[in-house]
Order: sequence, then C-alpha cells, then structure tokens
Amino acid sequence: MSSLETALYPIEFKVNGENRTIRVRAAEILLFTLRDNLGLTGSKSGCNNGDCGTCTILVNGITMKSCLMLTVEAHGKHITTIEGLTNSPVQNAFAHNQAFQCGYCTPGFIVNCEGLRNVDPHADEETIRVWLESNICRCTSYEEIHNAVKDVFTPKKI
Repeated sequence: MSSLETALYPIEFKVNGENRTIRVRAAEILLFTLRDNLGLTGSKSGCNNGDCGTCTILVNGITMKSCLMLTVEAHGKHITTIEGLTNSPVQNAFAHNQAFQCGYCTPGFIVNCEGLRNVDPHADEETIRVWLESNICRCTSYEEIHNAVKDVFTPKKI
C-alpha cells in the first residue's frame, strides 16, 4: 500500500438519504467533497470562511457551513444538501415569491430556512430576520427572500 493510500480515511455517511462510503484526506473540506467527489454542486464556494452562507447544508437537521467542516467530521452523520430538498415547501415558497436574482445564494438560503423549520417550526418575524443574517445575497433580493421565508412560517387558511 502506498503512503497516499494510507493517508486516506474511510468515511461512511448518509447524503440526501443515500448511504455513501468514500475515502478522503484528513484535511479535506466537506464542501469540496460534496462538489468534487459526489457531484452535488448546489452548495457553492463563496467566501470559504463561513461568512456568506452559499455552502450551507444540514448536518443531522442542523444548519452548517460546509466550508467550515472537515469531511472526516461527517462520518456517521446525515447530510442534506439543496439537492435533497427538491420540491420542499421552502423551495416552493422561494419560487412562488421569486426570491432569487442570479441564484448563486439561493440554495444556501433555502437550506438555512429548512434548518430553521427543523429547530423552530413556529418561528416569528424577529427570529426569521435574525436567522437570515447568516446568509448574504449580493444581488439584494432580501425582500423577496424574507417574504418567501415568512410564507413558509405563516399558517395557511383552509
């Protein structure tokens, strides 16, 4: 076995409901594993230091910036990317409210909002506002994004 092979660690985790086993370097960042090794390109590389939110994913249902997480830390975890939220209520609210411009930040916002639904399914206006501060939209589509998220948390009349 070469030294390169021994420097790889086996990682088993569930990604978007599918069991996956891969081998990675100890220093590999989860964002790049998702994009380069697994072909899940919805999570974007923006700032690479956790400020912009374009790489947001769910780890066991909780939001996480994948640029700040080593792939080896994902061992045994359930990872959800934007690809795992197709036709979710959050994604549908974003489409209905036209809450995107260039679309680069949109996956991170949708995943972030899904994370909020997981931890606070009855989030109020202030909680939504604070929660959205962890993602940046450079095209200033904030009003539409805020409306979309508000729609998700507004009780529907029957």
